[in-house]
Parts: sequence; C-alpha cells; structure tokens
Amino acid sequence: MHEILIEEKILSRNNEIASGNRAFFKERKIFAVNVVSSPGAGKTALLERAVPALKDRVAIAVVEGDLATDLDAKRVGRFGVPVRQITTGRACHLDAHNISHVLPWVEEQGAVGLLLMENVGNMVCPAEYDLGEALRLVVMSVAEGDDKPLKYPAIFSSSDVLVLNKIDLLGHTDFDIERARSNALRINPYLKVFETSCRTGEGIDRLCAFLEGEMIRAKK
Repeated sequence: MHEILIEEKILSRNNEIASGNRAFFKERKIFAVNVVSSPGAGKTALLERAVPALKDRVAIAVVEGDLATDLDAKRVGRFGVPVRQITTGRACHLDAHNISHVLPWVEEQGAVGLLLMENVGNMVCPAEYDLGEALRLVVMSVAEGDDKPLKYPAIFSSSDVLVLNKIDLLGHTDFDIERARSNALRINPYLKVFETSCRTGEGIDRLCAFLEGEMIRAKK
C-alpha cells in the first residue's frame, strides 16, 4: 500500500510540473515532441535524418536524455542546431522536472518552433512520465519482435505516433510489419503509423511533413 501511495505522489508531482512545461511551450508556440523507444531502435538516427530535413523551415532545439555520455548529443549537434544533454545516471527515463530545468536554455535559443526530446532508451518507465509534450512518438525497429506492442502496451497506448524503423532490414528478419502494425493498432487505434529507414531515407519526408502539419495545427 505504501509503495502505491509513493508512486501516485511522484506521478502526481510530475504531472503538475508537466502542466507548467506545457504552458511554457504553448505560450512560446514551441511544438514539443517526446521521442521514446527501446535501446537501439533508432531514435538518434531518426533525429539525424529529421533535423537536417526540417531545420531550414523551422528553428529546432534538441534535448538528449541518456544514462551516461553525450555521444548522441554530439551526433545531432553536427547539424548546427542547439542541443542540450541531460544525463540521468540510474534513472531510466526523462521526467518533467528534468525538462523544467532546461526551459531557460530553450528560451535562450530564441524563437524555437520545434523541440525534439529524445528520451532514455526504455519501453517501460517513459510511458508513465508526461514531459509536457504536444506529441509522443514511439520508435520500433524491425530488428525487434512484432509482438512488442502487446508486451509493452503502456508505451504504445500513451503515444500519438508509431515509427516502424529500419525497414531496409525487413528481408533479413522474420519481422511481420503488418502484424506489428495490427498489434499496435489493437492497443491504440488512434496511432499514426509511419515506416522509415534511416539508412536509405525512405519514409523520412512523409514523417517530417506530418510533423510540420501538426506544428501548424497546434499554433491555430
């Protein structure tokens, strides 16, 4: 009973801070995206494709969450956009409190239109923690099981977009992309599903066009 009460208190406080983050983003017309996945699904590679495709049309800032190192921040920073590293240590997710601490840095960057927040690679904990984002995007690669949405339903039910990534590897795996899509939509019928390859660039333009459209709708 005590453990449940403690968890509820932590999540309640997180949601309170997330509401403040969301108000900050809304006031400044910043479209914030929380990118989640298991380790190695291709979150950083996806940003490496999306950032150069979008940066000439919208001012982008990136927050990188990792247990250790700034390796991913350096990868994304090569494209000339501001990047802020959050090193979480043992914490297996970003939370609203982490993000609240980087808001002054976001404001220093000027008129940011798109904030991409790459969460720690984990399919469990990030599902519970609202960061104040306008959109949550979950990445799943074809190197994983197509039953993953059924095994980790919370992350799929709490997301708005599913990116089925690494489709260039489909011929080398037993992954059934239609079954993966069906399993995900069983959990969350409102998911927008995209298929991408960060190696070939396939599907990236479609995903970026969708994000731009969502940004425009959010500003109305």
